Amino acid sequence: MNEQPDSQNDPTASAYDPASDPKLRDQIEEALDMLRPYLMADGGSVRLLNVTDDLVVELELLGACGTCPMSTMTLRAGIEQALKRTVPQITRVEAVNAPPVY
Repeated sequence: MNEQPDSQNDPTASAYDPASDPKLRDQIEEALDMLRPYLMADGGSVRLLNVTDDLVVELELLGACGTCPMSTMTLRAGIEQALKRTVPQITRVEAVNAPPVY
């Protein structure tokens, strides 16, 4: 007898993995594509690195965005808000290479 695990009743059954959901990643990339021209106008950009299990989007800040002292504000007030409007299931956006805030 070949039984399949019941994901609703079996805690060991595989759960939804946002990191491997191509539709979710495509939605995030499309939203980032709308923002990239504005970032590029100031010499920067972003790259999607990962989507965690708790729907945190991890971005790499590129070019001027990687060293800009205003990058944290841009990330929270600009990128995160735009992503959440387009992909509401996103919980947070983090820059993995963000400069430390003093």
